[in-house]
Amino acid sequence: MINRIDHIAIAVSDLDSAIDTFINLLGCDRSAVAIHEVPSEKVRAAFIPVGQTKIELLEPLGDDGPIAKFLSRSGEGMHHIALAADGIENETERVTSLGLTPLGKVSEGAGGKKIVFLHPRQTNRVLVELVEPKAHH
Repeated sequence: MINRIDHIAIAVSDLDSAIDTFINLLGCDRSAVAIHEVPSEKVRAAFIPVGQTKIELLEPLGDDGPIAKFLSRSGEGMHHIALAADGIENETERVTSLGLTPLGKVSEGAGGKKIVFLHPRQTNRVLVELVEPKAHH
């Protein structure tokens, strides 16, 4: 079941500069920022908490990943919205049964979370990511 917005992702060319911009905008401390490298997506990602959700800043690692291609095609800006889902495999099956097309299989994203993207042609030109938060032990 989808139960909240997990994060809103923004593609950036300079992660450190973007972090400065958003911590100043939000009035939060740099210590609140969590940075992850996601080799499978060829990005460095910074997560800045805003209440129960986060802003994710995405900087490409190299010139051939999806964020690098997005930046060269569209420039900096909104990349996707991520929705938190309990039981991502079941949720992926549910949305697929509604006619939505996942872009690949469920995989591991930043922070070890399970993720899958849905094709933006079917979601009003918005790239939607389903995210299953990592279980806490």
